[in-house]
Amino acid sequence: MFVDQVKINVKAGNGGNGMVAFRREKFVPNGGPAGGDGGRGGNVVFVVDQGLRTLMDFRYQRKFKAKNGGNGAIKSMTGRGADDLIIQVPQGTTVINNVTGTVIGDLVGDDDSVVVAHGGRGGRGNIHFASPKNPAPEIAENGEPGEEFEVRLELKVLADVGLVGFPSVGKSTLLATVTSAKPKIAEYHFTTLVPNLGMVRLPDGQDFVMADLPGLIEGAAKGIGLGFQFLRHVERTRVILHVIDMSGVEGRDPYDDFEKINRELEAYDPDILKRPQIVVANKMDMPDAAENLATFKQHLVQDEMLAQTPEVFAISTITHDGLTPLLQRTAEVLTQTPKFPVKEATVKTAEYDFHQTPDFTITRDQDGVWILSGDKLEKLFKMTDINHDESLLRFARQMRGMGVDNALRDQGAQNGDTVQIADFSFEYMA
Repeated sequence: MFVDQVKINVKAGNGGNGMVAFRREKFVPNGGPAGGDGGRGGNVVFVVDQGLRTLMDFRYQRKFKAKNGGNGAIKSMTGRGADDLIIQVPQGTTVINNVTGTVIGDLVGDDDSVVVAHGGRGGRGNIHFASPKNPAPEIAENGEPGEEFEVRLELKVLADVGLVGFPSVGKSTLLATVTSAKPKIAEYHFTTLVPNLGMVRLPDGQDFVMADLPGLIEGAAKGIGLGFQFLRHVERTRVILHVIDMSGVEGRDPYDDFEKINRELEAYDPDILKRPQIVVANKMDMPDAAENLATFKQHLVQDEMLAQTPEVFAISTITHDGLTPLLQRTAEVLTQTPKFPVKEATVKTAEYDFHQTPDFTITRDQDGVWILSGDKLEKLFKMTDINHDESLLRFARQMRGMGVDNALRDQGAQNGDTVQIADFSFEYMA
């Protein structure tokens, strides 16, 4: 099965917890703090594996979690840093944050890699909190939480040249003729169910990758037919070979087919039509093909949809006529055409606020409990060692500095009210 789009959850490792410890050595009176720092949590890293061709493996494993860092130890020893979690993906994979819609990485090179989720730093041990006022602090930090979110992986076939056109116009036959690829070929529509790749090698040493993209139909950009599933693969191609059935044996008008396919490409991404496009007039060995080609060229001159009038090459994949000039010209156009950068995804979800999120929010449940939430506040709480009173007092000072106390008072909190953050509750004291 060809899988080219999937959603997965990634979780980087948490940093290790810092330690509260003191020197307890013979002949060393009043030993100072000696709690070590926690180790770094592991990152989640995506790396290109040229042996992979689809995202099929991610259908069976949707959650990936890196290891946490080791905790700090006595004698100021730092915890062990966790190894990164390496996830292998096919070449041509785009990694997108599924909540914000931003592109995290576009892995198109042979050895490309990207850190998708960063591991948390280790918490500091009590050696960092010593001061003249408090030479023996019982304060240590828990490790910073690792990043966690849902990402969408999109595999876009890495091809220099893309074959587009209606079903049964001869795209698969053309690919099989000029490359060593062996796509499934039959006389019924939608024979091609997945993109097929092949390498074209010319006698002068030039070569390029050609992709046969599944047949588009009218309405594909709106989700009709198979073509919609694979329109994204056109984004990678630098030159488009638009294959047209000039025989007209199925009762379709060649120029009408040409316009419909271009409208679908434009509906998906208007910039695609700015790329070089070559019209491949196929099945010229059929009786009415020459007459249909002459009519097609007359209409093409008047076409205003494309930035420039495309060249037309008459071929027959059965007799192999016209293939050499077509491939030579395609190679020439490729040398003059740069690669196109990946575009930012436009997916946005209602749950995500694109404005600056507040440090904390306050709500009250039906039992009268004040609920504190917010990314910054929750992160500070997770890094607080609640087993030591001094750490809790430090967290109380941090909340006061953020304005939590004043905000609770302004919303009507009274002494003795219960305040909750995550699964931890305490009494409010003004």
